Amino acid sequence: MTGICEGRIVVVTGAGNGIGREHAKLFAQEGAKVVVNDLGGSRDGSGASAGPAQTVVDEIRAAGGEAVANTDDISSWDGSKNLIQQAIDTFGGLDVVVNNAGILRDRMLANMSEAEWDAVIKVHLKGTFGPTRHAAAYWRDRAKAGQPNDARIINTTSPSGLFGNVGQSNYGAAKAGIAAFTVITAQELGRYGVTVNAISPTALTRLTEDLASVQAIKDASGDADPLAPENISPTVVWLGSAASKDVTGRVFAVFGGNITVVESWVNGPSVDRQGRWSPGELSEVIPDLVAKAAPGADMTGNRPVQG
Repeated sequence: MTGICEGRIVVVTGAGNGIGREHAKLFAQEGAKVVVNDLGGSRDGSGASAGPAQTVVDEIRAAGGEAVANTDDISSWDGSKNLIQQAIDTFGGLDVVVNNAGILRDRMLANMSEAEWDAVIKVHLKGTFGPTRHAAAYWRDRAKAGQPNDARIINTTSPSGLFGNVGQSNYGAAKAGIAAFTVITAQELGRYGVTVNAISPTALTRLTEDLASVQAIKDASGDADPLAPENISPTVVWLGSAASKDVTGRVFAVFGGNITVVESWVNGPSVDRQGRWSPGELSEVIPDLVAKAAPGADMTGNRPVQG
């Protein structure tokens, strides 16, 4: 039986552990040729090792699939360029980039250091920009040369970025940026035959194992199966396939067997006096607008029930 991604050439960043590992393995199982990228660092981004990426490659090859390892730092310009070029040089092209790499350095804002902010923004936000930018240039040049593309970018945002989470101002800001980046690049790259979507996964990995929200789900379920990283990958692999060509600019929350389209910011209640307000007048206006507006979502993405 032919897989849904038969013959497609796929790059997955941060694929040495957790969700990325499952993405790479399932893409290969569905017939893709995979470049497994992982710097091999720790949860906070420190250190490096070729072991995690190569281990996943060995597992894919043992199962009859095709894969190569890459240990470039995707948060650097040259590293992300090398990664994309390796896919092209090794397999003869590129069809899909899955931006999954990430680290955590959680801290309450008043205690957060500049280094903790910079490291997280660099890995998540610049680490999504870099591979996407170099892949986009490759697909643009193909399109200009009259060669068709059926290409995909799949980014990774988070409930922390979409709905907020205490202690993760750096991580949440990066993930919110990735969601906006997804919408904008989808608008830019469609002309070249490229779709861009994002997932917001909830799963138990080394990055999330000590988060209270994740632990609460595990405790409520009685086991960790609903939080298994393997639950996330089918949506990502489908988004990477030819079947998803009409879906772009969307964010999907994925948890267990649940897939939700996350609806973006929209205008709520408004008032227009057709002229300039004085600051004092707004004491009678803005609180009323806020009272009429729908409440913000909680970490599950749902609005609180109002009495």
